Amino acid sequence: MEKKYSVVIHPSQEIIDSIKTMKEDLALKIGWFNSKNSVAHITICEFKIDESQIDKFKQKISKIADTFTPFNVHLNHFGSYDSGAFFIGPDEDSKANLKPIMKKTQDALQLSNLTKSSDPHISIGRKLSPENIAIANSLFTTIDMHFLCDTIILRELDPIKKQFFVIDTFQFGSNPQPELIQGSLF
Repeated sequence: MEKKYSVVIHPSQEIIDSIKTMKEDLALKIGWFNSKNSVAHITICEFKIDESQIDKFKQKISKIADTFTPFNVHLNHFGSYDSGAFFIGPDEDSKANLKPIMKKTQDALQLSNLTKSSDPHISIGRKLSPENIAIANSLFTTIDMHFLCDTIILRELDPIKKQFFVIDTFQFGSNPQPELIQGSLF
């Protein structure tokens, strides 16, 4: 049976709890919204595969995670996209560290039906109206959070609850693979 999976980075539990409170505060002002019940995360990618293939993909994620070295992420601003997403963004240094991890993980999975994320962020709400984004902007003005990025999380979609749940965690191994360099024989 085909199932939907997502590969993400979770911030610390303290930040997850803090963002959950922010989502609840926003819901008090505007009512229910997309992503309200979603656990805070930075999406790397989403994909659908037959569940019989998941072990092969776990091996690929484990192998690529082993090459990454843990680093600190600084979340320092709020923003929004034209699609109606209101989010928390990382600073430029954190973004420069997150983007290669996202790209290398996406490339390692070698799937044609991969939905990729290219701009690291943590969504507060999605598909918000311009009015609700304005309310979110007035409610949340400053943020200064830090967490150690040291794992990649694999999640599976519960089709009934319409929420992802964690099925595996892959620790960064700090074992960078040597880059293959094309040499000359003569």
